[in-house]
Amino acid sequence: MSIARRAVVLLVCVFWAAMPASAHKPSDSYLNIDTRGEQVEGRWDIALRDLEYALGLDGNADGAITWGELKSRRAVIFAYALGRLSLARGATCTTRAGGLQVTDHTDGVYAALDFSADCPDQGASLTVGYRLLFDIDPSHRGLLRLDSSAGTHTAVFSPARARQTFDLGSVNAVQAFLQYLVQGIHHIWIGADHVLFVLTLLLPAVLVRESGRWLARTSVRSAVVEVTRLVTAFTVAHSITLALAVLGFVDLPSRLVESTIALSVVVLALNNLVPIIPQGRWLLVFGFGLIHGFGFASVLGDLGLPAGALAVSLVGFNVGVEIGQLAIVAVVLPVALLLRGTTFYRLAILGLGSAAVAVVAAYWFVTRAFGY
Repeated sequence: MSIARRAVVLLVCVFWAAMPASAHKPSDSYLNIDTRGEQVEGRWDIALRDLEYALGLDGNADGAITWGELKSRRAVIFAYALGRLSLARGATCTTRAGGLQVTDHTDGVYAALDFSADCPDQGASLTVGYRLLFDIDPSHRGLLRLDSSAGTHTAVFSPARARQTFDLGSVNAVQAFLQYLVQGIHHIWIGADHVLFVLTLLLPAVLVRESGRWLARTSVRSAVVEVTRLVTAFTVAHSITLALAVLGFVDLPSRLVESTIALSVVVLALNNLVPIIPQGRWLLVFGFGLIHGFGFASVLGDLGLPAGALAVSLVGFNVGVEIGQLAIVAVVLPVALLLRGTTFYRLAILGLGSAAVAVVAAYWFVTRAFGY
C-alpha cells in the first residue's frame, strides 16, 4: 500500500471513530465520602439514565422514570450500587444504605444515594474499590471527592484504576493533578463533538482560498502557522470559559451550551463548503471556543470541589484537554499536508467530509435543542 493510500485510510479512520450517532456528555457518577468523623459518611450521585440501562427502572416503559418507580426499586438500586463499592480503612468496612433522593446535574437527573460505613479499624488510609458500570460501559468514570482531616482528596476511577488508596493524613496534589490530566485527555477523545470541531477546522488549514477555489498552500510553514493560529485561538477561548464556569462566575444552561456546541460544528463544516469567512477564521474559532469551554466545565462543575482542590483539578484537566487536542493535530496534520495538493483531498476529504460532519452535527443540534 502506498504512503498516500495509507494516509487516506488513517484519515478516514479518524473521521469514522469521531462520528457516532450521538455525542452527549460521557457517563460519570459523583462519589462524595467524608471520613472526618468516627463513621464514614457518603453520598453517591448516579445518573438515572445509567441506572435505567443497568436495572430497567422504567416499569411501564413510557420513557420517563417517576419518583414512584424509583422509590419502588430502592432496595435494588442500593444493592446494585453498594455491591460495586468497597471501602477499607485498615480492615474492610461494612456499608449501609441511607436515604434516596433525586438531584439535577448539568446533563440530567441523578439518583442521590446516601450511605454510611462502619470501619472496625480507624487506619490512616482509606482504600476505595469502584466497579460501577465498568462491565457494561468501559468509558464510564467515577469522580471522587474525599474529605479528611487533612483536606480534600480528588480522584477519577476507571477500569484501569478501579482501586485506589488515599492517605487521610495528607493531600497529594500531584496525584490529583495527574488524575485530572488523564481525565481531560479522556474527555476530549470520547467527546465526538469536540473532536469533529478540531478536525473540521484543521482540514482547510492546509489550503488557501483564491478566486473561489481551494488551492494547496505552497509552503508547509504557512500551513503550520495557520494551524497554530487556529488551535491557539480555540485553546485560549475554551480555557477562559472553563475557568470562569468552574469557579462559578458564569453559569449557562446545559441545553444551551450543548446545542450551541453542535451548532458550532455545523457552521464550521458549512464554512468549509461555502466559505463565508475564508480569512481570519481564528476569530470564528475563538468565539466558538468560548462555548466549548462551558462544555468542558460540566465535569468539574458537577463535582463541586472546594477552592483548594479545584485549582489543582482545573489546571490538570485543562492541560489534559490540550494534550488530547494536540494528539489529534499530530495525527491529522501530517496526512493533510501530504494530500493537500490532490483533487481527492479537496473534493472527497474536505468537501464530502465537511458535508458529512454538517449532517451529523445538525442531527446533534436538533436532538439537543428540541429533545427529540
